[in-house]
Amino acid sequence: MKHCILRGSLLVLALSLGACASGPEPLPHADPQDEAQAQPANYPDPVFAADRIVPEGSVDVTTVYDPWEGMNKRIYNFNYHFDQWVFLPVVRGWEAVVPRPARVGVHNFFENFRDVRTMANSILQASPTKLMQSTGRVLVNSTIGLFGLIDVATSMGMPKPDEDFGQTLGHWGVGTGPYLVLPLLGPSNVRDGVGLYPDFVLQNYIQGDLLAKPVRATAFLFDSIDTRAHTSFRYYETGSAFEYQTVRWLYTTKRELDVEK
Repeated sequence: MKHCILRGSLLVLALSLGACASGPEPLPHADPQDEAQAQPANYPDPVFAADRIVPEGSVDVTTVYDPWEGMNKRIYNFNYHFDQWVFLPVVRGWEAVVPRPARVGVHNFFENFRDVRTMANSILQASPTKLMQSTGRVLVNSTIGLFGLIDVATSMGMPKPDEDFGQTLGHWGVGTGPYLVLPLLGPSNVRDGVGLYPDFVLQNYIQGDLLAKPVRATAFLFDSIDTRAHTSFRYYETGSAFEYQTVRWLYTTKRELDVEK
């Protein structure tokens, strides 16, 4: 009896081993080329084209040409301290002492000179539309507006183009050159920095015919204070850890748009 049980057990074990050895045949290996051909060829188009997401030739904070970054950052820091301890306190005093109607009149007076600057640069750019607009503003504000103290032209809905010699150079294809931070004046580039001089000479020449020399010095001071008062930017209040790079990109982009308009 024991021998029958033993033989039966051996028989079951042998059948089990045979079944394991003769398991299912492996699937044939798939050819990668066949898989590629089997995939559907009609994929959906992307939602945005690559040149729409990042337009070719676009400027970002890392591509602005700034070979003098170390020097520029030191000047930027100097401008911050000057602005914090000198410029802004003077502006706050100006706003506290001078009544608002008088401040508006001073602002309009200097804006009238900037319209003259736009006239000159519109001629150099061969832009008759901007020339007519700026000339019309100067004529209206210098007469009806009492030498520019009242901005009658804006009240009449007359457009106000804004052109300078840096834009004129850009209009005729002069490149910006390296990015540059100017002491007290702030962000610029080589082209715009060079363009400041002709504009300054023109304004000084016009004011020389209207204002005595001591008055011109005072006018320059008031113009600087008024310009800062109408500039909303405050150093290190942008909330960005990369404020220098952000300001650099914003200035560069704005000037490109100014030249193109």
